[in-house]
Amino acid sequence: MSYNFFVRSNITFGNGAANELPEILKRHGLKKIMLVYDGGVKAAGIAGRITEKIEEAGVEYVIFDGVIPNPTNRVVEQAAAQAKEAMVDGFVAVGGGSSIDLAKAVNVLMTNPGSIGQYGGMNLVKNPCLPLIAIPTTAGTSSEITNVSALIDEEKVIKYVVIDNHITASDVIADPEFTKTMPVSVTAATGMDAITHAVESYISNMATPLTEYNSLKGLSILYENLPKAVADGQDMEAREQMMLGCIITGFAFSNANLGFVHAIAHTLSAHFGLAHGMANACVLPYVMAYNAPACPQKMIEMARTIGLTPTGDPEKDPYLLAEALKDLTRKLGIKTLSEQNVPESAFDTLAEDVLKEPVLGFNPRQGVTKEDVIEILRKAY
Repeated sequence: MSYNFFVRSNITFGNGAANELPEILKRHGLKKIMLVYDGGVKAAGIAGRITEKIEEAGVEYVIFDGVIPNPTNRVVEQAAAQAKEAMVDGFVAVGGGSSIDLAKAVNVLMTNPGSIGQYGGMNLVKNPCLPLIAIPTTAGTSSEITNVSALIDEEKVIKYVVIDNHITASDVIADPEFTKTMPVSVTAATGMDAITHAVESYISNMATPLTEYNSLKGLSILYENLPKAVADGQDMEAREQMMLGCIITGFAFSNANLGFVHAIAHTLSAHFGLAHGMANACVLPYVMAYNAPACPQKMIEMARTIGLTPTGDPEKDPYLLAEALKDLTRKLGIKTLSEQNVPESAFDTLAEDVLKEPVLGFNPRQGVTKEDVIEILRKAY
């Protein structure tokens, strides 16, 4: 048995963890950083709390607050130009996956030549990046802990990923208090994103015993606590567990990669701007049913992990998870494709682009066809 398992980031976890930011900045010897966040972080008052901590450390900073959902190459290049002009020596990214992914991408361009698009793929970043401190305000993407940055190429109309160990955050400050400001719909969608990461990494054809352990542990935590966090946003125990589950799952999928669900979600986001978590969630149950024949025992194990009892029927048991996920998405109010304004007339084009997605190579059931994709889109409609 031989395999690799990469973990890099120093993690400070728990309520009040943000108070450690000044010490972390000093430990890296940073003099001037770029603080990256979006309008929601500013409106919630979180940006102000972070700037106070940066000032407490005596570190200069510039702000980039132009983060958009599904960050584009254009926005990355804008932020990189500002960071280079300011000659920053590190980054603090505060927010959901979009803020952290954007900061990772900008960081690539601080120490590597060219434009960000040329780094799409795996292991193409040659030079180490600057220190990056990631402070998540959602419990879903795991971007704070992974070696992945997901971006939109507007010219090619694709969502692509930069996957490289160099871009992983040097430090993570996981403070569950910061997730209390999330709207119910965002809590639900980002939580389903994390559950998608858990199940897709578990059945990935790159999975190893270490990734499988983290996938199942993360799935167990997330499945139990997501309904609680959605029902009561002030339930701090559920919020804390969601953030913990998200990090644990991040360990798994950054090493095992993802699959068919993400291939569809990337394409939906590229064409129609769907929020990543919502795009994953609405097709997840149907892709799991599609994959079940290729990995029946793993499907049964995941069903057990979320508290289901297999019947002993080899024809039905592999589909227990898919049915449970379908029920969960309904309970959480996950929108269908029609409710997200995706027209059926686009299914043909979407399916063609899904088949071009590299993550399909990690899916347990190979040989995905255009007709397979269209059928799943119809079920999710």
